[in-house]
Amino acid sequence: MSHPIADAIGNAVGALRADKDMKAVLDQLGQLTDKHIEDLDPAAARLQPTPADAVKALLASQGRDSDPLALVPGVTTRDISIPGPGGALSARVFTPAGPGPFPLVVYFHGGGWVIADKTVYDGGARGLSEEANALVVSVDYRRSPEAKFPAAWDDALASYTWVSEHAQELNGNAARIALAGESAGGNLALATAIAARDRGLARQPCHVLAVYPVTQTSLDTESYLENAVAKPLNRAMVEWFVDKLINSKDDLKDKRLQLIDADLSGLPGITIISADIDPLRSDGAQMEDALRKARVPVERRNFDGVTHEFFGMSAVVEKAREAQAWAGDRLLEAFASA
Repeated sequence: MSHPIADAIGNAVGALRADKDMKAVLDQLGQLTDKHIEDLDPAAARLQPTPADAVKALLASQGRDSDPLALVPGVTTRDISIPGPGGALSARVFTPAGPGPFPLVVYFHGGGWVIADKTVYDGGARGLSEEANALVVSVDYRRSPEAKFPAAWDDALASYTWVSEHAQELNGNAARIALAGESAGGNLALATAIAARDRGLARQPCHVLAVYPVTQTSLDTESYLENAVAKPLNRAMVEWFVDKLINSKDDLKDKRLQLIDADLSGLPGITIISADIDPLRSDGAQMEDALRKARVPVERRNFDGVTHEFFGMSAVVEKAREAQAWAGDRLLEAFASA
């Protein structure tokens, strides 16, 4: 279905507020597709070009190599299988150069718990591996609507537990293990830290990196209203994601979705990264406030001129390089004191 007015407004928002690097990606994404995720069924939505595809297309237009190994030559990958409560979970291990053992980061991709996977979010996980000199395990948790709430949360906790118990065979150091994620995955990272605390797991995370996380269920925050038709994430898309995720509206009261109302006491240090042109910007700000009230160490940076999904675009977006470097520094500090 065409949305010419919404498209025109969204394009105008991007042109006025996005910096030149971000605008180049948005322009490229617009050339790849004119379809709207909220008009599609999940199977079709998963086949649509992504912001990561736009980055690859932009690199090609610049005559640059889009091969991840060329972009981050020091990081190698291998795929593994992790036992999950609903069956085996595919995961990708990103390993930096050097002998190890390395600190560990269990990483969860974005996509509203419905679309995308570890390959789409390769840029963020690969960048973290390099910047934090860490072994990053990126997990493909179950997605909705095939596996509705709370299947992804169960998978996230199971994968974190498994990685912490099998660190040695991965060439990792279980004494230095962190959680990270983008968007829906940022929510999973935070929720898994809470679950690890509540379960009294032997290996608690030493830090959590939450990149533009979902932390509450209202779609009427300042940033949702300000960025209602922004690209690549807008309010209608989030409504579509939520519809596919939940079993009933009662799920929206669950503290795993309404994280700002959860018991946050005793959590490790938290790093939050927000994008200015993003419906989820206020989620990050509200989470920062809630963590400070719970006396949890937290630092948040909001990056101007960029949108949701910018974090993995370090090949073409300067602010993504800055964000990945800062995230890496925060993780290195946490690992050093663990």
